[in-house]
Parts: sequence; C-alpha cells; structure tokens
Amino acid sequence: MTTKTPRRLVIGISGASGTIYGIRMLELLKKMDIETHLVMSKSAEMTLVYETDYKPKDIKTLASVVHPAADIGASISSGSFATMGMIVVPCSIRTMSEIATGVTSSLMSRAADVVLKEKRRLVLAVRETPLHGGHLRTLTTLADIGAIIAPIVPAFYNKPKTVDDIINHTVGRLLDLLGIETKLVKRWQGGPAED
Repeated sequence: MTTKTPRRLVIGISGASGTIYGIRMLELLKKMDIETHLVMSKSAEMTLVYETDYKPKDIKTLASVVHPAADIGASISSGSFATMGMIVVPCSIRTMSEIATGVTSSLMSRAADVVLKEKRRLVLAVRETPLHGGHLRTLTTLADIGAIIAPIVPAFYNKPKTVDDIINHTVGRLLDLLGIETKLVKRWQGGPAED
C-alpha cells in the first residue's frame, strides 16, 4: 500500500530583500490545486513594508494556512505532516545558517529541518551578495545535507521587458525544482549557431 503525497507546499518568507518573490509565489500557487502553508519571520514582515505597498495581512490571505513564526508546535514542524517540500524565498543568511546548523529556534528553521530529515525537497532562494567564505561553506554544508541552493538570479535570455517579467521567470524556475509547472518560464530552445 502506498500513500500519495498531498499537493501541499510550505513557503517560508524570511527577512532578506526580495519579499516580492515570496508574494508572487503565493499568488501563483493560489490559482493552483496546491495547499500552501506560510511562515513569515518578523523581519520579513518589516522588509515587506519597506519594499512593497503590501501589508503582512495582505500576504497572509494568499496562503491556505498561515503559521505564526514562533509556533514550533505547528503541523509543519512534524515529519508526519506530509508535504511536497518547502521553499524559502527569499532566504536570508540568518535563516540559511540556522537551517545548516540544525538550530531550530523558529518555525521556519524547524520546518526546513523537518523537510531535510524526511528527504523532501528544500529549496533555499538565497538573497545576498557578496558572499564571504563562511557563507560559502554554509551553503556547501546545506547542499551536502540535501538542500537545493537556488540564489535569486535574474535570467535575460528570455528578454524581459519589465521587473514583473524577471520576478515571474525566477519564481517559475524555483517552482520547477518541485515539479510545479506555471507556464511562466520561457524554455530555452537553443540559439543560432555562431560563425
């Protein structure tokens, strides 16, 4: 007897710059048959207000379920709560470091730790530059223990015309990593041969 994994995804929004990526992801997933479980750090709520015209309550309405960042007893903190995995977008250096060391002082790092121990997909959309050696070693540790490191890096082969085009493409590529098709990604078909 096999059980099918529910179409359920944990979305973490940490305090790094780029909260619009997490917002766009929730907007897209709301239109799909995917149950989203959102956890936002307090820093994310502050960054959101600085970077966008949204308020935290606006973002929370986009998720199927919202978990307070301090609720370490939430459903997503247990491996028995089946999910497709988790995407932290954007992922701050602090959140990245907590996850890498197994320090689960918040629901976000606990949920990510659970995803790793259960061998599910954990995608970390790290948003920081430049990176020093300590950051790079931490990223290597995360990759070694099963996380997918997917820094937020814009693509230009699709010839974006607006900032929204860049955001949509990046979010589409992040969701690709969990096998979720958005129809937003212009797939590379190859280019003309060079002389």
